[in-house]
Amino acid sequence: MLGKGIRHTKRYREIVNTLIKNGFSHILFRVGLIDRAMAKSKESAEVNTSMKSMGKRLRLALQELGPTAIKLGQIASTRYDTLPPEITAELEKLQDHAPVFAFEQVQNTIEMEFDDNLENLFDHVRSEPLATASIGQVHAARLLSGEEVVVKVQRPGLKPRMETDLEILEGIGHMLEERAAWARRYRVCDIIDELSETLRNELDYIVEGRNGEQIAGQFDNQAFIKFPNIYWDFTTEKVMTMEKISGIKVSEIEFLDQAGYDREIIAKRLADAMLRQILVNGFFHADPHAGNIFILPKNTVAFLDFGETGHVSENLKRHFASIIANLHQGDSMGMIKTFSRMDLIVEETDIERLERDLDKLHQQYQNVKVKDLSLGRIIIGIFSVVYHHHIKVPTEMVIISKTILALEGVLGRLDPEFSLLRAAEPFARKLVLKRYHPKEIIRNSWQEIGENLDILTDLPKDMKQIMSVVKKGRVGLDINVRHINDVMRRLDRISNRIAFSILMLAFSIIMSGLIIGLAVVGQNTIIWELPIIEIGAIIALLMFILMIVIIIRSGRM
Repeated sequence: MLGKGIRHTKRYREIVNTLIKNGFSHILFRVGLIDRAMAKSKESAEVNTSMKSMGKRLRLALQELGPTAIKLGQIASTRYDTLPPEITAELEKLQDHAPVFAFEQVQNTIEMEFDDNLENLFDHVRSEPLATASIGQVHAARLLSGEEVVVKVQRPGLKPRMETDLEILEGIGHMLEERAAWARRYRVCDIIDELSETLRNELDYIVEGRNGEQIAGQFDNQAFIKFPNIYWDFTTEKVMTMEKISGIKVSEIEFLDQAGYDREIIAKRLADAMLRQILVNGFFHADPHAGNIFILPKNTVAFLDFGETGHVSENLKRHFASIIANLHQGDSMGMIKTFSRMDLIVEETDIERLERDLDKLHQQYQNVKVKDLSLGRIIIGIFSVVYHHHIKVPTEMVIISKTILALEGVLGRLDPEFSLLRAAEPFARKLVLKRYHPKEIIRNSWQEIGENLDILTDLPKDMKQIMSVVKKGRVGLDINVRHINDVMRRLDRISNRIAFSILMLAFSIIMSGLIIGLAVVGQNTIIWELPIIEIGAIIALLMFILMIVIIIRSGRM
């Protein structure tokens, strides 16, 4: 414990001194990390307080603080929903300026992980690295069986250093939320927890390998989408061995043209592969930048590096598809309804102002050609609007937007005429239509029935608890009539639908009784010279269809 405390104190001082050196002494004082005397002694009149300058100084400070800070900055650059655009724009420029570590350290790590000599594991490992990053280093190698592979080796001593930095960061987050209202409003601790989880996952190469195999499984029948095979016998938490992919980096346009590749086909295949991952399968490669995509013969697209992935639930896929459809139609109220179905609308949200702000956003893109529209930038614009209306954007949506932005950057270089918005529309339409498929309606209806039965089962116990509290006089009355008219209208519609359902049930019971009774006594179904049973069946069918239409139009499946 003492060693841990000393280590934390030393690193904490390094962090504070680096931030002070880059002009953040005033901010550190305001959040309570340093005292007034230190802030004044380090204060400089030359510090530019503009947001753009602050973003640049923050980027330089993070680069100086090393691998953990760089990775956290890269991840934070995707938080368009909470950070100002000037800050995220600078953080996007963060690059891994990690120095090469010696081959002796590479060899030591491999031998310790497998408890064997390097020559017993590999026929050859090239000493010069193919690539170096803040987390690991990649070397070309050959297995004893002759396969050409690449070996990714984690930087020595990285995990303890990162854990120290993350523990310090989490402690600072809790302190900020205790002392500052803005930190509680921005949910600083939640953001830090999300960043920490993402970074810890990147430290485990077994997780990365499994992610790659899971995504690869989505394309088993796709000949023109390629993923490297993982050699699990030579993979651990700190060492990963995978098939060597020899191709042209997707950003090397001149080489692609010289090799005779069709960039339009490549762009379409790449976009389809990513949209299929996001909107169909719900598990996707979340870092599709140029360095992670190679092009192979026959315009084959190869994906590399699965340290960052994203997951989308079935509900979120449908909601995201609805947002894309609303964007295409310029339907602000439809978008608000989607936010409502996602349970994001809160009491403080002014619906009329939100609709006006979204309308203004739509108007900015009305006269822009489809090929010039950036789906990612539009989504970020939406994030900016909804955030000002106290709507918290789900983390998964933020990851999707970051992925789309990176993808659009790659597609724009491949084919300037390509529109990801247009490519996403068919996927979105299928998801929206799937919602109204009879199977989906039945499945959701059964799910709601089950949930309602649970509520009814617990109702006596809940009522007993409520009455107990009432008898003890511990009930506070808090009535908010701000939206009372809307509430009363909704209650009126609900009661009407319940009454209609009861009448329909009663009518069905009567019809069933008539059918059974007439069958027992051997009578036909003609009463008063009218086919009563047939007429009743038609009425019941029409009532059932009307009920289904009402449910569908309500948007609450």
